[in-house]
Amino acid sequence: MAERLNVLVDGGKATPGPPLGPALGPLGVNIVEILKAINEKTKSFEGMKVPVTLLVDPKTKAFTIEVGTPPTSALITKELKIEKGSGDPGKTRVGNLSLVQAIKVANMKADAMQGKSLKARVLEVVGTAVSMGVTVEGKPAKELSKEIQAGKFDRQLAA
Repeated sequence: MAERLNVLVDGGKATPGPPLGPALGPLGVNIVEILKAINEKTKSFEGMKVPVTLLVDPKTKAFTIEVGTPPTSALITKELKIEKGSGDPGKTRVGNLSLVQAIKVANMKADAMQGKSLKARVLEVVGTAVSMGVTVEGKPAKELSKEIQAGKFDRQLAA
């Protein structure tokens, strides 16, 4: 029976310390080899916490790594180079996301999002921006969301 570990690691910087080391030690696997593989797969998410699922077969020592994507809010904060979202999203604005950046975040999260079309996924990203106090294209995110739904950006979102 394969052991399943679900951990949250720093992108590209997994270490033999907790949470991985203590969980992998008793399985008798090559921890350094697993860490190298995790860091290789998560380096594009450097500076963010990344969910990783590790399946290890204790008999053969074989392992597979499934990398999730960081939360949409983490991708937006990285895109805008801000510490965190606004504590008071209704009043305080912490940044402005361009439509191009919203599309980039939507593409990074494509596998984990509900939306089938690019337009639907971008609307999900814009929705997250609303709760973070982030404007999109210089407008309140709710306003831009209505414009996207009305078809104003269909040319950019045709994918």
